[in-house]
Amino acid sequence: MSTLGIFSREKKDTLDKGLSKTKESVFKKLSRAVVGKSKVDNEVLDNLEEVLISSDVGVNTTLKIIERIEDRVASDKYLGTDELNIILKDEIEALLEENNSDDIDLSFDASNDPYVIMVVGVNGVGKTTTIGKLAHQFKKMGKDVYLGAADTFRAAAVDQLTIWAERVGVPVVKQKMGSDPASVAFDALSSAKSNNADIVIIDTAGRLHNKVNLMNELGKIKKVMQKIIPDAPHEILLILDGSTGQNAFEQAKQFTNVTDITALALTKLDGTAKGGVAIGISDQFKIPVKYIGIGEGLEDLQIFNKKEFVDSLFSK
Repeated sequence: MSTLGIFSREKKDTLDKGLSKTKESVFKKLSRAVVGKSKVDNEVLDNLEEVLISSDVGVNTTLKIIERIEDRVASDKYLGTDELNIILKDEIEALLEENNSDDIDLSFDASNDPYVIMVVGVNGVGKTTTIGKLAHQFKKMGKDVYLGAADTFRAAAVDQLTIWAERVGVPVVKQKMGSDPASVAFDALSSAKSNNADIVIIDTAGRLHNKVNLMNELGKIKKVMQKIIPDAPHEILLILDGSTGQNAFEQAKQFTNVTDITALALTKLDGTAKGGVAIGISDQFKIPVKYIGIGEGLEDLQIFNKKEFVDSLFSK
C-alpha cells in the first residue's frame, strides 16, 4: 500500500512543521488585522483582504474568500473576531473542495506498459530533486522505476539526475550533453518497456525565454515517446518553486500556454512564508496541485491534501 497516499499523524506533523513559517506569518498578520476589534466588520474584512494578498494567496482567490466571509457576516448577527481563523479555515477548505477534483491517489492504470511522467519546469525550482524523491517513494511502493535524463542542455542536470538515481537505486537512461532530448526519451521508454518497468519519469529542459522552441521540443518528445507507448505521457507534471510566490503563478501560466500540464508540484514551501501560494494556485488553475515539497528529506515530498493543508495553516 502507498505510504504516499495515507495521511498519517507523522505526515501531518511534518506538514505542520514544514508550513510553520507561513503559519506564523499569517497569524501575526491576522492578529494585527483584528487588533482592537471584537467583531468582524468592514474594516476587519479590508484588513483580512490585505493579509491574504500579502500571504501570496492571489488577488482572485482572495476576493472569493472575502465574498464568502461577507456572506457569513451577513447571515450571522454577531461574528466575533476570535472566530475568524476558524471561519477562514472553513471557507478556504470549502472553496478548494468546490473548485478542484478530489485529492490525489496514486493508483496507476493496470496495463502492460509503463506509466510515463514527463516533468517540466525552469532551472532552480527543484525539478531534479522532486524527480529523485518521487522515484524513491514509488520504489517504496514496490514499483520498478526508470529515469530519463532528457534535459541534455545542461551537464549539471544530467549529473544531478544520475546522482539521485544512484542514491535511490533506480536505473537512469542518459546520453552525452547536447544530445537530442527526444532520443533520450525514446531510449528510456524502450528500456523501461523491455524490462517490464512500472513507471518512467522523464526530465526535460524548461527554457521559457524561447517558448516556441520549448513547445516544439516538448511536442517532439511526446511524439517520439508515443512510438513506444501510444498514450504516453500519461502525466505532464510542472514543478514550481513555492517560495517565489507570485512568480510561481506566472510560470504556471507560461507553461500551460505551451503544453498540456496535467498536474503541479510546489516545492520549497518549508523555507518560506509564501505557502499561501498553494491555495491560490490550487484555486486558480484547473490543474490539480498533486505534490508539495516541505523539507529536504526523501519523505518530505507529500501528496497535496487540501483539507490537511488548510488545517495546518489556520488551526491554532
